[in-house]
This record gives sequence, C-alpha cells and structure tokens, in this order.
Amino acid sequence: MEFLIDPNIAYFLIVAAAMLAFLTIIVPGTGLPEMGMLICLGLSWYELSQLEPNFWALLVLLLSLAPFLAALRAQRLRLPLLVIAILMISVGSAFIFVDQNGWPTVNPLLAVIVSVFSAGFVWFAAERGLKALRARPELDPNALVGRTGQARTEIKTSGSVQTGGELWSARSAEPIPAGSTVRILRRDGFVLIVEKMSK
Repeated sequence: MEFLIDPNIAYFLIVAAAMLAFLTIIVPGTGLPEMGMLICLGLSWYELSQLEPNFWALLVLLLSLAPFLAALRAQRLRLPLLVIAILMISVGSAFIFVDQNGWPTVNPLLAVIVSVFSAGFVWFAAERGLKALRARPELDPNALVGRTGQARTEIKTSGSVQTGGELWSARSAEPIPAGSTVRILRRDGFVLIVEKMSK
C-alpha cells in the first residue's frame, strides 16, 4: 500500500469521497454511492494517517455540504450558495496538502481537472436534487390503470412492475417473464393486476 502514499492520490480519493457524499444525498438508498463513499473514505483515512494534511482545508471541504444542502432548499439564493459550495470544494481540496510555504503540493493540472469536474457534478447534483424535491408523487393509484410498465421480476402470484418511475408490487393471471411490457388492468390495494402486452 506504500504506492498509495501520495498527495495526488489522497487528493483524488478525498474529492471522490466528497462527490459520492453529494450523490448519496441525491440518490439515497441505492447502496452503490454509499459503498463507494465508504471505500474512498477508508482509503483517504489511510492516506491522511500517513501524510500531514492541512486540517483547515479538510474542514472547509467538509463544510461545503452546508451551502450545497441550503441550495437544494433555497429559491432565490440557489446560485450563490452553489458557487460557494463549488469554491469551498475547489479551494479546500487543493490546499489539503501544502509545503512549508503554504503552497499546495497537489499537481496543479490534476487540481484544475478535478475542480472543473467537481463543479459540474455539484451543479448537476443540485439540479437533480431540486427536480426530485419538486416532483409530485402519484397520489391516486387508480390513475395507473391502463398505463404500461415493465416487469422487473417474473410475475405470477407476486412480482414487481416499474411504471411512471415507481416500483409497484404486481400479480397476474398468467406467468409473465421479467423484462416484459405489461398493461395495468386494475389494482388490489397497493398491488397492481397486470397482463403481458402482445407484440
């Protein structure tokens, strides 16, 4: 693991952990961003234990979550809050490792590339987060009747169907293979009764 003891690798891992933390806010519960974040955090922790980090820069990087979360809720101040979050990520991450004169030891080209990517990612994540927060859930399950969906599992006495961006429990009179297009006939409570659509 000695080859990992490098400020550039540590810098990349720390920023990757921060970006995955933002992603877990936008897409919670999938498990993949959370797992990636934990791996990056573990490797970053190892790097930080071997190198001498600038804890003020780490604090700035950690606090960048605050303006990002505020931007998701704000109406008028969204743009300035996102700019602040992006600046905190860029400056905080670039100054995690410094020399005796206080200058960053991270490769400047790597810092520019990662900062540009991070800025784009934070902007995209904020837009997706706002879209998700403003989306109105389907309140009337009866409105699903007549719609089409896709069988996510094999359906007979039980199974699951995705329609309108939501996953529903389903059953059918005849076996339906996973991946088939189905039509929703009716609902029984929160279970959709479906049939396979003929091609």
